[in-house]
Amino acid sequence: MNTALSKAKNYLGLKRNIVMMLALTVIMYTGEKLWERFIPKYLDELGTSILLIGAFGFLQNFLGAVWALPGGYLADMLGSRKAFFIFNILAIFGYTIAIVFQNWIAVFVGMLFFFGWSNVALPGSMSLITKTLGKGKTVMGISMHSLLRRGPMMLGPVIGGFLIMNYGLLPGIRISFGISIILSVVGILFINKLTQPAETNRPEKIHPIALWKGFDGKLKNLLVSDILVRFCEQIPYVFVVIWCMNVVKVSASEFGYLTAIEMVTSALIFIPVANYSDRLEKKPFVVITFVFFTIFPFILYFSNSFGLLIIAFFIRGLKEFGEPTRKALILELSAKGVEARSFGMYYFIRDGIVAFAGFLGGALWQISPEVNLFTATAMGILGTLYFWTFGKGTEKQLTSEN
Repeated sequence: MNTALSKAKNYLGLKRNIVMMLALTVIMYTGEKLWERFIPKYLDELGTSILLIGAFGFLQNFLGAVWALPGGYLADMLGSRKAFFIFNILAIFGYTIAIVFQNWIAVFVGMLFFFGWSNVALPGSMSLITKTLGKGKTVMGISMHSLLRRGPMMLGPVIGGFLIMNYGLLPGIRISFGISIILSVVGILFINKLTQPAETNRPEKIHPIALWKGFDGKLKNLLVSDILVRFCEQIPYVFVVIWCMNVVKVSASEFGYLTAIEMVTSALIFIPVANYSDRLEKKPFVVITFVFFTIFPFILYFSNSFGLLIIAFFIRGLKEFGEPTRKALILELSAKGVEARSFGMYYFIRDGIVAFAGFLGGALWQISPEVNLFTATAMGILGTLYFWTFGKGTEKQLTSEN
């Protein structure tokens, strides 16, 4: 039994540091996903204009860009443990602002801190996985990270929808913020159990411009295609809940179930895909995931019932097919010793550009929802074709480590 358990843990890459980091991720994401999908509707209830709701989408992506780069630098220079502690304190501060000051301005200000966690912690998490498991298990480690995040992504909106249905939209969201604070405090307990992987050398100080110049050409091609595909995702992103609840007329609880379907679908494909992706050429996995990104907004437009929305959100879940592979590819194409900073730089550039998709999405939605959704589909087609034509994976296949 112990031998079988040991083999399973080794196969899944569940070393002690990885387990502690995964526990922290589950706790923080649970707090974040209680309210995240409902914020556009929350802003709508507060009387916020469509353009400002679009600005929410911009700020969400912009913060991902702003926080990713310093997150990568902090993780490389201070170590994951100290960096995660700083990130948790910032999240608690942001949630407190959103609770105390009950208006859309407070939400935007609080976002500067609590929306930063998932973005600022991501480079450190990915670097920790690479340093702990090695490249032969990178995709598996990232897949476990992505898989366990799906638990909060499934349960969070369902619990958040329940709170909204029972206490009302505005009080329900504020209760969710309060729960997020409690979970952030609990997360600090797991941070204290992390150990920093031993480093043979002190991290080299590299200016961000020099870091960008050192990017591999294959990594830059991946970045260009990823930007186009993320425009496809983000142009309609904040309006998906508006479409479902205002146009199709589903309830908050039903929207929570749709999100759960999306996350269950993602969870079911992670481990099988990771098993092959760690050993095979990574390009096909990335192309397939870009295709699913592209299909979703097109299918959503024709989803005018709860049953059809189930199909649309099932397809939305399939877009995670090659996401761990794409993240592993970023790390593999990064220079040794600066993986977290390179990952942060990649996301800084990508999300900094894609942030404007929120404004574009708001402008397109004002014209009509179909213009918004079909423009998003066109961007996805461009991104997929670009990577199909110019994108490359690693130079050689990797063999899995047992």
